[in-house]
Amino acid sequence: MPITRRHFLLGSAGAATLPAAILAQSKTRAPRILLRSSWQVVNIGDIAHTPGVLALLEKYLPDAEVRLWASSDLSAEVIAMEHRRFPKLQIVKGSLGTDGKASTAALQEALTWCDFLLHGSGASLVAAKDVAAFLKHVGKPYGVYGITHGSFFSGDDKELLSQAKFVFFRDSVSLQTAKSQGITSPIMEFGPDGAFGCDLRNDGQAEAFLRAHDLQTGQFLCCIPRLRYTPYWKIRNQEMTDEQRRRAARNDEMAEHDHAPLRAAITAVVRETKLKVLLCPEDMSQMEVGKQWVLDKLPPDVRARVVWRENFWLTDEALSTYLRSAGLFGLEMHSPIMCIGNGIPAIVGRFQEQTSKGFMWRDIGLGDWLFDFDQEAEIARYVPAVLALAKNPAAARAKAARARQFVNKRQRETMRVLRAELQKR
Repeated sequence: MPITRRHFLLGSAGAATLPAAILAQSKTRAPRILLRSSWQVVNIGDIAHTPGVLALLEKYLPDAEVRLWASSDLSAEVIAMEHRRFPKLQIVKGSLGTDGKASTAALQEALTWCDFLLHGSGASLVAAKDVAAFLKHVGKPYGVYGITHGSFFSGDDKELLSQAKFVFFRDSVSLQTAKSQGITSPIMEFGPDGAFGCDLRNDGQAEAFLRAHDLQTGQFLCCIPRLRYTPYWKIRNQEMTDEQRRRAARNDEMAEHDHAPLRAAITAVVRETKLKVLLCPEDMSQMEVGKQWVLDKLPPDVRARVVWRENFWLTDEALSTYLRSAGLFGLEMHSPIMCIGNGIPAIVGRFQEQTSKGFMWRDIGLGDWLFDFDQEAEIARYVPAVLALAKNPAAARAKAARARQFVNKRQRETMRVLRAELQKR
């Protein structure tokens, strides 16, 4: 029988060199990243976090192998959408038990397989329990990419964030909060929300919708309504808790206040330009919100040039639609993020019930496109800003392009940090 390299290494003369050979092989194989992401599918922005980070990894670490550790509610429809863009992506689900064993064989294998755990963008360290279990039972390095910290979503994450190889915060308020709390990760910097990297497309579906509603490329703005609190009790058909009843009452109290400026902006755009307006959702509750608080309250002449999208959509069709628009305004965050990430102008309205994520608009040079709806002086500037975007599309796109360039620069720099960590393995 011929002597193969394997037989040689297992022979008496080669046995002593086996550990070195294995080490050499581990240094030459592709680095392996387990991305913990995909928090929920009722919001196209929450969906966008994952493909955004995947696209950045593909672009800046093309030699790396990546698997996605997704939350249990990642739907077949969203998985199919992600696989159209990332056909080789392996997706695992499950959790780590107190005994250190994964609840699924696929997750157990992925935990053994990976070199590094990367926690994706979110409203906080969303998967803190998973990260804690990973630290305790797996013991491999991890990092955090593009989160908000210090809001009502955040728990007692100080120790977990301190032990991360890096933490990138998606807004400067979160970064300063972390520093003031004494969090000691060796690298803590501003890092763009992963959704800026989202490049999903469904051009065919988007174009069919636009044709059906006579919306021509560059001749319409998108507008997204929002209540103070997302009514998850409606979306998920849950019995309301006392806290949810409090939130529903707050929504009712502020809905007219918050949507009157949107109606005023739509009215100004329709009456002073040739543009139409597409009233569209970011989460599953906002079709109803848009009709009740915006569409039905518009003057008849204005309503005639407003298209109300009555059905929910996925991230790929939404982004293809935004790319064909003249820009976007409203009360949501992640549709504007996807817009700027692709060079489309976007104006953000925020209020105290949201996290500090909105302040990222200041961090990327778009402070005058950020409006605090709890400040009447800022609301007074809202309609003029939307109208200026509509009337000066070239200037608006140039402004969006500058912000995008800054975001792209930070994306390169943050991915360089991740590459350096992977090279330590």
